[in-house]
Amino acid sequence: MTTVMPYLDQAGFDGIEFMAAGASFKKLVRHLNENPWQWIKGGAALAKNTPLRWHGDFVGRTMSGYVPREVGELLIKKVVDLGITYTRIGNKWNDFTELREPSERFISLGMTPIVNIIYSVSPRHTDEYFIQRARDVSALNPYRVCFKDVGGLLTPERIQQLVPRMMEAAPDVTWEFHGHCNNSFGPINALEFAKLGVEVIHTSIPPLANANSQPSIYNLANNLRALGFDVEVDEEVLRPATEYLEFIAKKEKFQIGVPYEYDHKLYDHQVPGGMISNLRYQLSLAGVADRLDQVLEEVPQVRADLGYPIMVTPLSQIVGTQAAINVIVGERYGQVTDQTIEYALGRHGKEAPLVMDQNVRDKILGRSRANELTELKPWEPTLSELRQHYGIGASDEDLIVMAVVGEDALDVIGTESHGTPHLSQSTPLSELIREIAVGDSNRFISIQKGDLSLTVAKSK
Repeated sequence: MTTVMPYLDQAGFDGIEFMAAGASFKKLVRHLNENPWQWIKGGAALAKNTPLRWHGDFVGRTMSGYVPREVGELLIKKVVDLGITYTRIGNKWNDFTELREPSERFISLGMTPIVNIIYSVSPRHTDEYFIQRARDVSALNPYRVCFKDVGGLLTPERIQQLVPRMMEAAPDVTWEFHGHCNNSFGPINALEFAKLGVEVIHTSIPPLANANSQPSIYNLANNLRALGFDVEVDEEVLRPATEYLEFIAKKEKFQIGVPYEYDHKLYDHQVPGGMISNLRYQLSLAGVADRLDQVLEEVPQVRADLGYPIMVTPLSQIVGTQAAINVIVGERYGQVTDQTIEYALGRHGKEAPLVMDQNVRDKILGRSRANELTELKPWEPTLSELRQHYGIGASDEDLIVMAVVGEDALDVIGTESHGTPHLSQSTPLSELIREIAVGDSNRFISIQKGDLSLTVAKSK
């Protein structure tokens, strides 16, 4: 991140989505043995020209657990103090009555929210549904609204049919578009939104673009210019960042993002692309890796039984996991996860119990475990109680990480970043060479000047 951030910061983006609490905190701690505050502080210091965005809500029930209210508010205050003052939030049911309070809370803490409307396909998600949601979100008087196609389900024809009517229903709203490329339409859909007057479009940088990510900035910028649009991004500034990320991807054997082919089955199961890889891995652990197609065939039935929830975190995980259990056990809802029970109890959205198949809901709740979970209430500790639990002398940053991640964070709290500082373009070549020579970890340096282009890499 510290290597590519200066290039992203110079390119002229409207904003850079930078960090989400919860799952990202746990990933950094458990998989990389890093303190998340190294990332947050390091990135904030390097982003001198481009606003950084937080991502998602910060309190309550999340995919990765339960974040106490006071911890979430302290987290946002610390982040705002570092200059990160925008975030993108949403409700997994597009219930904007539920978003008014957290939106106002963000604003009171100094952070400006952009509000998602999430696209989905089902008998419930009609034109009238989305037009009403546009009216509802407009009533929040948001800074901006982001039309979010996390499943890559939109088509150009659907955009032309639906989006102008939504924009007409919310005439005073500034719109953004966030679309994934799961089904190959991402780059074309982005052009359709631009034709409708949407000026802020989310992109990604190869090799992290395409596949189930966002469209490539290079491809999208070229196509927009060909259509006569002005694009306020200098993508040539980004080339060293792409070269560096490709170097890392090849070295670590990570996937290089490429455009996907069209797959009509996506409209049946609507499982996000990244989740399919997780399903495949979980099925392999259970010794039934060859049954992925059966699971994907079961997903539409489970989604219908649960009332057609939008396939977005954490609802997509609840649906997909329950479908896998149904296939493995050989009986629908013979065994269920705690998350499926909590869904039926309304803890993943008050709408869920109302739209579910009631026979399925009765079967899910007709077990002793449902009674146990009904009585179980999440612990809502105060900051004072957490300080007593983790130690009076803990810093605010360490307290937040421990509260979000748990005991696993004990190995990283109190650590500071000792990474190599960014070397500017004015750094003498002799110092660049010395950096390569004395470094004890992986290094990547790209030098471009006139007709000279030099890339140097060192492995452990």
